[in-house]
Amino acid sequence: MIKRLNWLSTFMEKKVNSVRHGGLCVACLSSNAFNGLCQPCRDDLPVNRWHCRCCALPLAFPSSELLCGDCLKHPPPFDMSFVPWRYQYPLDGMIGRYKYNGQRKFGRPLMSDFADSLEEALQDGSMPKPLALIPAPMDARRRRQRGFNQAQDIAETIGGQLNIPVATGLVRRVRRVRAQRELNREARLANLRGVFEVTSVVPERIAIVDDVVTTGATVRVLASVLREAGAREIQVWALARTPG
Repeated sequence: MIKRLNWLSTFMEKKVNSVRHGGLCVACLSSNAFNGLCQPCRDDLPVNRWHCRCCALPLAFPSSELLCGDCLKHPPPFDMSFVPWRYQYPLDGMIGRYKYNGQRKFGRPLMSDFADSLEEALQDGSMPKPLALIPAPMDARRRRQRGFNQAQDIAETIGGQLNIPVATGLVRRVRRVRAQRELNREARLANLRGVFEVTSVVPERIAIVDDVVTTGATVRVLASVLREAGAREIQVWALARTPG
């Protein structure tokens, strides 16, 4: 089972699974790992089972066909979301170590399972296949500090498996903003106003890719810009969604 992630010391990194099959679990170091996680640790991931059918906000009752209050009151400029997990323990720690500490071994199993779930949904007709993936763009200074854009990393990983092109430079940030973590939903929307610019032709059917959807402000603003630029069908793909 998953132990506290900060108990794992960095000297064990070489021993941790780095291939799709076999190796050690990144969370508990079990030798029975598949895609980087053993089955008990995989079972510990908080599945986003009941959620809004548009924005994937976790719901407290058994339904994946209803809309949340926010989507009813303020319909978003995207059509649907695919977000397999809730942003809770232990997944939040795995994403945090991947995103903020650059420990990609914690992101790899999530991206692998994410791509497998997407592939199944595309094959059974649950959703149409996008013509391109649009990773949420990151401020250039923040990217230099972090060393990578996690949204682009995720998009390139799943795009490679699903054979979907990644349009990395199609949208860019034109100004810096305050850190979104410090702001509520209304402040996030205001903070992002005018921050994105489309630089090329937008395919009719696209998916915006990010790591975590928090209030949904970023994907709303980004989807609005892409909709105005010609996108007719917009999906949102992310690893996790924060509970309301």
